[in-house]
Amino acid sequence: MSTTVTARNRDVLGNSALRPDGAGKVSGSFEFTSDMHADNMLWGATLRSPHPYARIVSIDTSAALALAGVSCVITSQDVPGKPTYGLISSDQPVFASDFVRYVGEPVAAVAADHPETCRRALALIQIEYEVLTPLTDPEDAISGKFSPIHPDGNIIRHQRIIRGDQSATGPIVVEGLYEIGMQDQAFLGLEAALAIPDSDGAGVHLHVATQWLHEDLSQISACLALPANRVRLTLGGVGGAFGAREDISLQVHCCLLALKANRPIKMQYSREESFFGHVHRHPAKIFMRHHADASGKIVKIDARFVFDGGAYTSTSPAVLINGITHTQGPYKCDNATVDGFAIRTNNPPCGAMRGFGVVQACFAHESQMDKIAQAAGISPIEVRLINAMATGDPLITGQTMESVAPVARCITDTANIPLPEPLPEIVNELALPGGSGLTAERSNIVRGIGWGVSMKNLMYSEGFDDFATARCTIRDGKVFLKFATSEVGQGFVTLAPQIARSVLGLDDVEIEPIDTQVGSAGSTSASRQTWMSGGAVDGACRLVREQMFKHVGSMHNIDPLRLVISDTDIVDQIGTFRISVQDAIEGFSCSETFEHHHRKTEELDENGQGNCHTAFAFVAHRAVVDVDPELGLVKVVQIATAQDVGRVLNPLSAIGQLEGGIAQGLGLAVMEEIVMKDGKVKNPSFTDYLLPTALDAPNVVAVMIEEYEPQAPLGAKGIGEPPCISVTPAIVAAIRDAIGKDLLRIPVRPQDICL
Repeated sequence: MSTTVTARNRDVLGNSALRPDGAGKVSGSFEFTSDMHADNMLWGATLRSPHPYARIVSIDTSAALALAGVSCVITSQDVPGKPTYGLISSDQPVFASDFVRYVGEPVAAVAADHPETCRRALALIQIEYEVLTPLTDPEDAISGKFSPIHPDGNIIRHQRIIRGDQSATGPIVVEGLYEIGMQDQAFLGLEAALAIPDSDGAGVHLHVATQWLHEDLSQISACLALPANRVRLTLGGVGGAFGAREDISLQVHCCLLALKANRPIKMQYSREESFFGHVHRHPAKIFMRHHADASGKIVKIDARFVFDGGAYTSTSPAVLINGITHTQGPYKCDNATVDGFAIRTNNPPCGAMRGFGVVQACFAHESQMDKIAQAAGISPIEVRLINAMATGDPLITGQTMESVAPVARCITDTANIPLPEPLPEIVNELALPGGSGLTAERSNIVRGIGWGVSMKNLMYSEGFDDFATARCTIRDGKVFLKFATSEVGQGFVTLAPQIARSVLGLDDVEIEPIDTQVGSAGSTSASRQTWMSGGAVDGACRLVREQMFKHVGSMHNIDPLRLVISDTDIVDQIGTFRISVQDAIEGFSCSETFEHHHRKTEELDENGQGNCHTAFAFVAHRAVVDVDPELGLVKVVQIATAQDVGRVLNPLSAIGQLEGGIAQGLGLAVMEEIVMKDGKVKNPSFTDYLLPTALDAPNVVAVMIEEYEPQAPLGAKGIGEPPCISVTPAIVAAIRDAIGKDLLRIPVRPQDICL
């Protein structure tokens, strides 16, 4: 018997390399941070405020300290260094000391021998509160009706954009007031950390699930009053993030307890505590008015944005700027008047979430585009093509669109994707809205089609010194990569070895522990890590390759400038010399570090003008939905999409990002919302906070538009955020198309459809 052996494709750029942690996650052997353990370990837990706004009169921890098994109790008085932290503004207390400003704000923490002991100890802490009237409506802050709830005031940021002719108008004028609910990142892996004190008690090693190791390090060391070199962070296994792990949650508490108890401390949140322990997507109200000519071409946009930032700043100033600078969407617009507010309230803090302010803006501008189309008597596709932006067009901030901008192609390629077959007269109930509940009848179902198109800025903006660092080492015939890039599911642990294999021609690549023992990689957010950390790994590998070529050139008397990598060989471009890389590096070792920066950006001026963004990506979505108008039930049947990706580096990973983002956008469209009343969260559980399941997932048909981005080090744009942005308004537009009713709020609730 003979066997034919087919050579496996190398896991280089352009191929669908598998995740190195994939099998472990599927089998259950992968260690998430919550699985970690240490000898002599204690458990930590946090006491949280039951009130949205109150003055702390007194705190008595004596009964908790007297409980058997309790090692220590800490409050604000036990913070040795800076008492506050924050990403943009250091305005959030480690523990509340004078006022609590939202339900769930930390007031104290305990360390004990068992989680149940912790629970009992927290119940014994006596706190006397003077309950105050909370500020829950951002408009009350803008109007000045409410006195400041924080020393920094109630308005976190106010920014205007003034562009072009302020008196410009057109025969078509459409407007709407749009509302976006508060969405949770809803990652499956809850917040967790393990802090281990140094033997001398003067330092700590924190294993944590986070998005930004070095920013955590900076804030933690300041609060602990320790030099940065005495605080070490190692990335633990992360079960999703989507922006919620950018901010500090349990990091400082865990370290403080470890240092005070002088024993390892493990902290992990329950699902309910997680809802109070991290930031959420900003709820927003957006008024938008478009002026257009008779053909449907946009003449001017007037808009007013109000983002509810909750009790502390987090990333609200940057979210606001992202929102208002995307007012026009991926469309040409010469004239604009935009007013934007990020407001402090006694609602839960809001911050980074996938789409970062652009999700809110997109729901408004795409709803408006459909209104323009209807007024002009043209189709939703036509109105978008008439206004489609292209490379070289100006933005309302005065910045020129320098990115490759295939907006028209995104629209036409999406339109060319075949529509699904009509719903048959006899159909399995699982294909109907409501599914197995047998609530909908085929005769009541109406089908609708809707569109959404969006653009999303990539990397950080407004002059932020954004960079990423990586080190590449060849030793003993193997490549070692070192970086601090948090792997939160985006797939950089797959991509980085692909880059190294492509550049160096070696397949044996190992990623060293992801920690703070190398320069910062920045945050895993803003669709930036492929561009930034990918650029850093690529740069470090190229520096090593230069040294490798010099070594080979000296060994074989060849000018190293003539050498190139061909698959797994080093070859002379103008001669016959060829040697395998593996043979060439025998006895060779080298280590190089590279720091990648993108081009500089600048802050907006008082009129919102300036080159504040680095680059952009574009996407179109077409949604097909089935609706039962009597019951208010919706089933998303198909999402067609064409996305501008620059270059596909890993097809399997890319489609995973598209499908995941679409599911998250679907959630915001029809079911996901943190319900608030008087500053209190009413649904902090996956029983009441509804998430899309596999049965809700539509058929996704995707086209990747590959037009090499010259600014990007690998020609590729980040693809993680665009999928979740315009799919939401596309789904809502499809519901509108099915029922003939305007819908101004997301998520769309059954009563919005029925009433």
